[in-house]
Amino acid sequence: MRQPPFRRILVANRGEIACRIIRGIQELGCSAVAVYSDVDAEALHVQSADDAILLGAAPPAESYLDIDKILAAAKESGSEAIHPGYGFLSENAEFSRAVEDAGLVFLGPTAKAMEEMGGKRRAKEIAAEAGVPGVPGFDGRDADEARFKAEAERIGYPLLIKASAGGGGRGMRLVHEASDFAEAFRAGQREAVGAFGDGTMILEKYVHPSRHIEVQIFGDGEGGAIALGERECSVQRRHQKVLEESPSPVVDKDLRRRMEEAAISLAKTIRYRNAGTVEFLLDENQDFYFLEANTRLQVEHPVTELVTGFDLVQSQILLAAGASLEELFPADQREPHGWALEARICAEDPDRDFLPASGLLEVCELPQGPWIRVDTGFGPGSTVPVFYDSLIAKVIVQGKDRDSCLSRMEMALEHSAWLGFPTNVDFLLDVIRHPAFRAGDLRTDFLETHPELLNRDSEPAPEAALLAAALAPCFQACSTAVGKTSESGTNGEAGDPYSPWKDHDGFRLAGS
Repeated sequence: MRQPPFRRILVANRGEIACRIIRGIQELGCSAVAVYSDVDAEALHVQSADDAILLGAAPPAESYLDIDKILAAAKESGSEAIHPGYGFLSENAEFSRAVEDAGLVFLGPTAKAMEEMGGKRRAKEIAAEAGVPGVPGFDGRDADEARFKAEAERIGYPLLIKASAGGGGRGMRLVHEASDFAEAFRAGQREAVGAFGDGTMILEKYVHPSRHIEVQIFGDGEGGAIALGERECSVQRRHQKVLEESPSPVVDKDLRRRMEEAAISLAKTIRYRNAGTVEFLLDENQDFYFLEANTRLQVEHPVTELVTGFDLVQSQILLAAGASLEELFPADQREPHGWALEARICAEDPDRDFLPASGLLEVCELPQGPWIRVDTGFGPGSTVPVFYDSLIAKVIVQGKDRDSCLSRMEMALEHSAWLGFPTNVDFLLDVIRHPAFRAGDLRTDFLETHPELLNRDSEPAPEAALLAAALAPCFQACSTAVGKTSESGTNGEAGDPYSPWKDHDGFRLAGS
């Protein structure tokens, strides 16, 4: 049996990604340490870890974003390394530096790489140095609003106003006409200040129509880097990905090679370490442009795992423990095989403009099958709190080709249930069944191009389903009563096992 790369690893995250990382850690023979806020005390990631430490109150600033508390938890638990997951502190250079200053191993890129790639302006400069084509635009350096307006005229409309710091669409505005520029610029800047504490803005030509294609990279921190194919992430809502797949329906071997070479060149230029993703826009002429780099593990990493056979989380850990890229990713095994598709299950109400939802997960039926994987941090009886991201699960399916994947995903979503609050499952099914999606005709404005997917008319629940739901508590109570009667030695078949006189529970007339 091989020696575990580390004795104990702390996972500085929650939800499905924390559960997924904990599983990878334990499979390597290491102990996994969870951290949690007070509302997550009974969460699945806490239950599945070997040890768990309370950070503080529910607000992220008092728990999952508190660097000092996380470092204290690592010290208390005797952890040797910290995995940040995605979100929260995963792309925080200060956190990466603080972990290493504390004598621990950060299972991610260096603070320097985060600082260089975290800001869109600097990332574009580095991409240009690496010979990676970029979208025409303006870097916003030392410019006032008047200069931005002049540069917008030079670039031409439509264009995008973007926050240099951060991502996820926050601070981003699409402007079609010059008359709308000033208001959009100020609104985007206000949002950027609120979200990232940085109002630095940039301009980009709006490449339209386009696809969002990203390439998975790994670097050894010494100038070596490899790529593991592409992921198609074009179907988005408010710049947030909805469905992802690998490979892309339109990327052939030559285009894949060119995109991988560009991503590798970028990684080598900054001596990138650990896992990362380089994102591109792909236009109708098969020309691609650098969009940004994410210095962390992506939400959609499972589709790459399924088409390559590599465990990306374990590769992060083993790389940090001294393994080489060639040991982890043999050159003759990097070609993708088959197809994989991921659907993000979120606690949100598609009929109310995707308003985030929360509450008790009363029923959690996960799809089953040899080609189906579910990453989740919740189960029956779990509470989905209001304080964090609405993602509750990822359903990932694998097939020999795209058609088999689509059929398998449709069946997987049909045979699953997350009940207790609204979810987007029916919306996802509508997207997957749409003729344009099945044909692979994808673009970043897919949902805007097919508004019928967003303006859904929900059908009322069938009368039989409503009756069954109304009767279910009654049947459950009857079943419980029979069990109590049998356990007490009374013949459940004789007399009335549901009689209120059999229970000493303060029964009164007109009770429940």
